[in-house]
Amino acid sequence: MTPAVIRFDSMRLVEDIRRRARSITGPILAIGLIVYFGYHLFAGDRGFIAWIELNKELGAAKSTLADLETQRAAMERRVALLRPDHLDLDLLDERSRAVLNLAAPDEVVIPREQAPAADPR
Repeated sequence: MTPAVIRFDSMRLVEDIRRRARSITGPILAIGLIVYFGYHLFAGDRGFIAWIELNKELGAAKSTLADLETQRAAMERRVALLRPDHLDLDLLDERSRAVLNLAAPDEVVIPREQAPAADPR
């Protein structure tokens, strides 16, 4: 009994490797592209997670805007009362007493704690 001799043909092996490499290159590239774009779809700068964060910031900005519009409307109402064509004497009296720090002799002044005023510079 003689041992079986296996012929090793290097050209066939190289061709077989090339053929198999060509057959799996396309799917590997496709999978790589799907993973790449899938990752950036969720975690990229313009992905789903960033979109959620932007919506949160937008909601916070809208609520801040609503608060500022309310404050502005209140200030505009107070300023409208001091216009020369329609002067509210009670508001004028209140503002002049506050600015000049004056009170009538028969009035009782009750001081209250206030937050420090912003520097008007």
